Amino acid sequence: MAKNDQVAKAAATDSKYVSRVKTRYDQEVVPYLMKHFNYKNFNQVPRLVKITINGGLGDIKDNAKSIQLVQKELAQISGQKPVLTTAKKSVANFKVRMGMNVGIKVTLRANRMYDFFDKLVSIALPRVRDFKGVPSKSFDGRGNYAMGVKEQLIFPEIQYDQVEKIRGFDICFVTTANTDEEARELLKALGMPFKA
Repeated sequence: MAKNDQVAKAAATDSKYVSRVKTRYDQEVVPYLMKHFNYKNFNQVPRLVKITINGGLGDIKDNAKSIQLVQKELAQISGQKPVLTTAKKSVANFKVRMGMNVGIKVTLRANRMYDFFDKLVSIALPRVRDFKGVPSKSFDGRGNYAMGVKEQLIFPEIQYDQVEKIRGFDICFVTTANTDEEARELLKALGMPFKA
Protein backbone atom coordinates (compact mmCIF):
# COMPACT_ATOMS: atom_id res chain seq x y z
CA MET A 1 0.00 0.00 0.00
CA ALA A 2 1.41 3.39 -1.00
CA LYS A 3 2.13 6.02 1.63
CA ASN A 4 -0.55 8.38 0.24
CA ASP A 5 -3.14 5.59 0.45
CA GLN A 6 -2.17 4.94 4.06
CA VAL A 7 -2.53 8.63 4.94
CA ALA A 8 -5.91 8.84 3.19
CA LYS A 9 -7.12 5.66 4.92
CA ALA A 10 -5.95 6.92 8.32
CA ALA A 11 -7.69 10.25 7.68
CA ALA A 12 -10.93 8.50 6.70
CA THR A 13 -10.95 6.19 9.74
CA ASP A 14 -9.63 8.67 12.30
CA SER A 15 -12.49 10.80 13.61
CA LYS A 16 -9.96 13.29 15.07
CA TYR A 17 -8.57 14.14 11.61
CA VAL A 18 -8.80 17.85 10.83
CA SER A 19 -7.84 19.36 7.47
CA ARG A 20 -5.04 21.93 7.48
CA VAL A 21 -7.39 24.46 5.81
CA LYS A 22 -9.90 24.02 8.67
CA THR A 23 -7.09 24.49 11.20
CA ARG A 24 -5.94 27.63 9.36
CA TYR A 25 -9.53 28.93 9.33
CA ASP A 26 -9.91 28.45 13.10
CA GLN A 27 -6.50 29.83 14.08
CA GLU A 28 -5.80 32.59 11.55
CA VAL A 29 -8.82 33.47 9.40
CA VAL A 30 -11.43 33.93 12.17
CA PRO A 31 -9.30 36.43 14.18
CA TYR A 32 -8.33 38.27 10.97
CA LEU A 33 -11.93 38.62 9.73
CA MET A 34 -13.21 39.63 13.20
CA LYS A 35 -10.66 42.45 13.28
CA HIS A 36 -11.12 43.42 9.59
CA PHE A 37 -14.94 43.67 9.67
CA ASN A 38 -15.29 44.58 13.41
CA TYR A 39 -17.51 41.60 14.24
CA LYS A 40 -18.72 41.51 17.84
CA ASN A 41 -19.26 37.72 17.90
CA PHE A 42 -17.19 34.98 16.25
CA ASN A 43 -20.43 33.40 14.95
CA GLN A 44 -20.77 36.39 12.58
CA VAL A 45 -17.56 35.39 10.80
CA PRO A 46 -18.37 33.93 7.36
CA ARG A 47 -17.39 30.33 6.67
CA LEU A 48 -17.45 27.82 3.83
CA VAL A 49 -20.63 25.74 3.88
CA LYS A 50 -20.14 23.50 0.84
CA ILE A 51 -18.39 23.18 -2.49
CA THR A 52 -20.33 21.85 -5.48
CA ILE A 53 -18.67 20.52 -8.62
CA ASN A 54 -20.88 20.31 -11.75
CA GLY A 55 -20.21 19.07 -15.23
CA GLY A 56 -22.32 18.69 -18.37
CA LEU A 57 -22.52 15.44 -20.34
CA GLY A 58 -23.77 17.06 -23.57
CA ASP A 59 -21.94 15.00 -26.18
CA ILE A 60 -21.98 11.65 -24.31
CA LYS A 61 -25.49 11.59 -22.85
CA ASP A 62 -26.27 8.40 -24.84
CA ASN A 63 -22.94 6.62 -24.19
CA ALA A 64 -23.04 4.69 -20.89
CA LYS A 65 -19.33 3.76 -20.98
CA SER A 66 -18.21 7.38 -21.36
CA ILE A 67 -20.54 8.45 -18.55
CA GLN A 68 -18.91 5.87 -16.27
CA LEU A 69 -15.45 7.20 -17.16
CA VAL A 70 -16.53 10.77 -16.34
CA GLN A 71 -18.05 9.56 -13.06
CA LYS A 72 -14.80 7.78 -12.18
CA GLU A 73 -12.71 10.88 -12.96
CA LEU A 74 -14.93 13.17 -10.87
CA ALA A 75 -14.90 10.64 -8.01
CA GLN A 76 -11.08 10.59 -8.11
CA ILE A 77 -10.92 14.39 -8.09
CA SER A 78 -13.47 14.97 -5.33
CA GLY A 79 -13.04 11.84 -3.19
CA GLN A 80 -16.80 11.26 -3.27
CA LYS A 81 -19.15 9.43 -5.64
CA PRO A 82 -20.86 11.87 -8.06
CA VAL A 83 -24.58 11.92 -8.81
CA LEU A 84 -26.04 11.95 -12.33
CA THR A 85 -28.51 14.76 -13.00
CA THR A 86 -31.40 14.22 -15.39
CA ALA A 87 -33.35 16.51 -17.72
CA LYS A 88 -36.52 17.88 -16.12
CA LYS A 89 -38.26 18.36 -19.46
CA SER A 90 -37.82 17.41 -23.10
CA VAL A 91 -36.17 19.86 -25.53
CA ALA A 92 -36.46 18.77 -29.16
CA ASN A 93 -33.84 21.23 -30.48
CA PHE A 94 -31.15 19.68 -28.26
CA LYS A 95 -32.40 16.10 -28.73
CA VAL A 96 -33.01 15.81 -25.00
CA ARG A 97 -35.85 13.78 -23.53
CA MET A 98 -37.18 14.08 -20.01
CA GLY A 99 -35.26 11.78 -17.65
CA MET A 100 -32.14 11.62 -19.84
CA ASN A 101 -28.75 11.98 -18.12
CA VAL A 102 -27.50 15.50 -18.89
CA GLY A 103 -25.02 16.28 -16.13
CA ILE A 104 -23.03 15.14 -13.15
CA LYS A 105 -22.49 16.77 -9.76
CA VAL A 106 -20.80 16.34 -6.38
CA THR A 107 -21.52 18.29 -3.19
CA LEU A 108 -18.64 18.35 -0.69
CA ARG A 109 -19.01 19.29 2.97
CA ALA A 110 -16.88 19.20 6.16
CA ASN A 111 -13.39 17.63 5.89
CA ARG A 112 -13.78 16.54 2.23
CA MET A 113 -14.68 20.13 1.32
CA TYR A 114 -11.59 21.52 3.08
CA ASP A 115 -9.34 18.82 1.57
CA PHE A 116 -10.64 19.57 -1.94
CA PHE A 117 -10.15 23.34 -1.41
CA ASP A 118 -6.58 22.70 -0.23
CA LYS A 119 -5.83 20.49 -3.25
CA LEU A 120 -7.39 23.01 -5.66
CA VAL A 121 -5.48 26.08 -4.47
CA SER A 122 -2.14 24.47 -3.60
CA ILE A 123 -1.75 21.79 -6.31
CA ALA A 124 -4.26 22.06 -9.17
CA LEU A 125 -4.45 25.81 -9.94
CA PRO A 126 -0.65 26.31 -10.01
CA ARG A 127 -0.53 23.62 -12.72
CA VAL A 128 -2.64 25.75 -15.09
CA ARG A 129 -0.55 27.16 -17.91
CA ASP A 130 0.07 30.95 -17.66
CA PHE A 131 -1.94 31.11 -14.43
CA LYS A 132 -2.29 34.66 -13.11
CA GLY A 133 -5.03 34.04 -10.54
CA VAL A 134 -8.76 33.40 -10.55
CA PRO A 135 -11.16 36.25 -11.51
CA SER A 136 -12.40 38.25 -8.52
CA LYS A 137 -15.68 39.28 -10.19
CA SER A 138 -17.39 35.87 -10.19
CA PHE A 139 -19.40 36.47 -7.01
CA ASP A 140 -23.18 36.24 -7.14
CA GLY A 141 -24.05 39.17 -4.85
CA ARG A 142 -24.93 36.90 -1.92
CA GLY A 143 -21.44 35.81 -0.91
CA ASN A 144 -21.06 32.75 -3.14
CA TYR A 145 -18.22 32.30 -5.64
CA ALA A 146 -18.24 30.30 -8.90
CA MET A 147 -15.35 29.43 -11.17
CA GLY A 148 -14.75 27.15 -14.13
CA VAL A 149 -12.01 24.64 -14.77
CA LYS A 150 -11.27 24.06 -18.45
CA GLU A 151 -9.64 20.66 -18.13
CA GLN A 152 -9.56 17.91 -15.52
CA LEU A 153 -5.85 17.24 -16.20
CA ILE A 154 -4.74 19.87 -13.66
CA PHE A 155 -5.64 17.46 -10.85
CA PRO A 156 -2.87 15.01 -9.90
CA GLU A 157 -5.24 12.00 -9.64
CA ILE A 158 -6.03 12.09 -13.37
CA GLN A 159 -3.62 10.09 -15.54
CA TYR A 160 -3.18 11.69 -18.96
CA ASP A 161 -3.08 8.44 -20.94
CA GLN A 162 -6.39 7.21 -19.48
CA VAL A 163 -8.38 10.35 -20.35
CA GLU A 164 -10.95 9.81 -23.10
CA LYS A 165 -11.61 13.52 -23.70
CA ILE A 166 -10.60 16.76 -22.02
CA ARG A 167 -13.59 18.06 -20.07
CA GLY A 168 -14.22 21.08 -17.94
CA PHE A 169 -16.52 21.65 -15.00
CA ASP A 170 -17.83 24.36 -12.71
CA ILE A 171 -16.93 24.75 -9.04
CA CYS A 172 -19.18 26.77 -6.71
CA PHE A 173 -18.08 27.84 -3.22
CA VAL A 174 -21.09 28.47 -0.96
CA THR A 175 -20.38 30.64 2.10
CA THR A 176 -22.37 32.18 4.94
CA ALA A 177 -21.10 35.66 3.96
CA ASN A 178 -23.76 38.34 3.46
CA THR A 179 -21.76 40.39 0.96
CA ASP A 180 -19.30 39.69 -1.83
CA GLU A 181 -16.60 41.66 -0.01
CA GLU A 182 -16.83 39.39 3.04
CA ALA A 183 -16.74 36.27 0.86
CA ARG A 184 -13.74 37.59 -1.10
CA GLU A 185 -11.80 38.27 2.12
CA LEU A 186 -12.72 34.82 3.46
CA LEU A 187 -11.55 32.97 0.34
CA LYS A 188 -8.45 35.14 0.02
CA ALA A 189 -7.53 34.44 3.65
CA LEU A 190 -8.01 30.70 3.07
CA GLY A 191 -5.55 30.86 0.16
CA MET A 192 -7.61 31.48 -2.99
CA PRO A 193 -5.27 33.21 -5.51
CA PHE A 194 -7.36 36.11 -6.90
CA LYS A 195 -6.04 38.28 -9.73
CA ALA A 196 -4.45 41.50 -8.56
